[in-house]
Amino acid sequence: MSSSFPCQICVVCFLCGVCLTSLFLAALTTFGTFEFGVFSFAGFSTWNSTTQMINMVTSEDCDYKAKETEGRMNSQKIDERSTDEKASLLYSVWSALLNESIVQDSEFFQRFGLNKSSVPKAPHFENCKLNTQLNKRLDARGKNGRFPPWTVWKGFLDIYPPSETDEQMRYLRRQAMSKGSYPPWITGSDEDNYPFTRKVQRDIWSQQHPSNCQDPNVRFLVADWERLPGFGMGGQIAGMCGLLAIAINEKRVLVTNYYNRADHDGCKGPHRSSWSCYFFPETSQECQDRAFELMGTKEAWENGTITGKDNYSSKEIWVGPTPRVWGNPWSYLQPTTEINGSLIAYHRKMDRRWWRAQAVRYLMRFQTEYTCGLLNVERHAAFGWEAAKMVLSGLGQKWPEDGMNKPRSDIEEFVWSNHKAWIPRPLLSLHVRMGDKACEMKLAEFEEYMRLADRIRQQFPHLNSIWLSTEMQEVIEKSNLYPHWKFYYTNVRRQVGNTTMATYEASLGREISTNYPMVNFWMAAEADFFVGALGSTWCFLIDGMRNTGGKVMAGYLSVNKDRFW
Repeated sequence: MSSSFPCQICVVCFLCGVCLTSLFLAALTTFGTFEFGVFSFAGFSTWNSTTQMINMVTSEDCDYKAKETEGRMNSQKIDERSTDEKASLLYSVWSALLNESIVQDSEFFQRFGLNKSSVPKAPHFENCKLNTQLNKRLDARGKNGRFPPWTVWKGFLDIYPPSETDEQMRYLRRQAMSKGSYPPWITGSDEDNYPFTRKVQRDIWSQQHPSNCQDPNVRFLVADWERLPGFGMGGQIAGMCGLLAIAINEKRVLVTNYYNRADHDGCKGPHRSSWSCYFFPETSQECQDRAFELMGTKEAWENGTITGKDNYSSKEIWVGPTPRVWGNPWSYLQPTTEINGSLIAYHRKMDRRWWRAQAVRYLMRFQTEYTCGLLNVERHAAFGWEAAKMVLSGLGQKWPEDGMNKPRSDIEEFVWSNHKAWIPRPLLSLHVRMGDKACEMKLAEFEEYMRLADRIRQQFPHLNSIWLSTEMQEVIEKSNLYPHWKFYYTNVRRQVGNTTMATYEASLGREISTNYPMVNFWMAAEADFFVGALGSTWCFLIDGMRNTGGKVMAGYLSVNKDRFW
């Protein structure tokens, strides 16, 4: 080595480099990995101590966060499992409450460590018994033929007990009743419904409920529901709409008789084989009794006090003149129906469309307790689990241990109880009619219905739920191809292949083949939007219910038009 200091520095640096390289290669050989972390360089330099500290903190922090995250995820899984278990318990209890006998069984609640008052209210249930009692009062005349209490006091507020000294309030309410407020079964303003809907419904009810059915000037039209082979439920209702038009034109009281679709064990007592199994009767019990009494009197038939279906031709029943009592309100219907991309402002049968909407609304103005119960069961099957989780999210973590033993306040009892049963909104109803309907209308594939559904969603992006009504199993299976939609539908066996509707309904039995379409019909009427086929009488009637139920401005997208337009 040179005595020169610079040379010595160079040699020392060279040797240090050789040592470091040797050690580095030895480390690679020993561990077989590239450990560039803290441990690899800890004994060889001090310039990177800050970096080592950062690496050390970061490494330990990541490890801690990983463990913390893992612990939080495990805790979350426990919470979720607990929530699911609670939701399952609540769903099961609600399911049991649909059985009237269990409601009175205290031992049932004790098995779950509950009592009846600790069970949260099911938001998707109607109180069918109480609703029916209230609606009976709203569907009958009072003393001295006084009008029902159709005042501005809505629903259960009508039975709210006023102060005994509040004579002025009672007087004003009687005045409102005598002037005849509009029927409570109409939702929304005149602009939300077909023209004159509220007045028409009031007038139909008045004619169908005379103050004295024994008056010799009261005349009747008594008719069975159509039961010829090939007539579906839609055809039967459309036929009765025609008979109601005749009754209005001739100033008669329509009295319906045998209804074959109610001839099953689900319809009990006097309601068996009667429209009154599903909806309130079209007239009072007094008028029914009087009409049936007159049917046995030859003189009543001869002088025209009573008539039957045989007194009228098929043409008069199905395409007879629409009542002109209210002028021509169909001539200015709001154009809210779209077919093939165009709004339909006019067609040849606007009067029939308007009248059938009024008639079907009147015939279905109030559900019976039986129909209300069917809807409770179906809503629970479709939405019950969601409802349970939604309710639990607003309760304390200790439910059911905490319980809910709180008395209901007046606002809960008389005000909030008037809200309709909960369903996931917004909700789009699709009625896909296929099968043997091809002989009556142009069929559309399910993809066309979904194309229209997607169009609605483009305008209303928060829409993601569909109530799917169809008789075809193929359609249910195709719904799986649309994962960005949430589908709900009734759990019933459906058609496979080209089976006729009559054969399919016969295979289900009369009770099921009547009940599940009734549920689908009402769900479609209550949905926020509707896509259907106006060539189908069933869709035509659903459209009528929606246009007299405050949903005119929701519009209607149809895959085809009515064959008579």
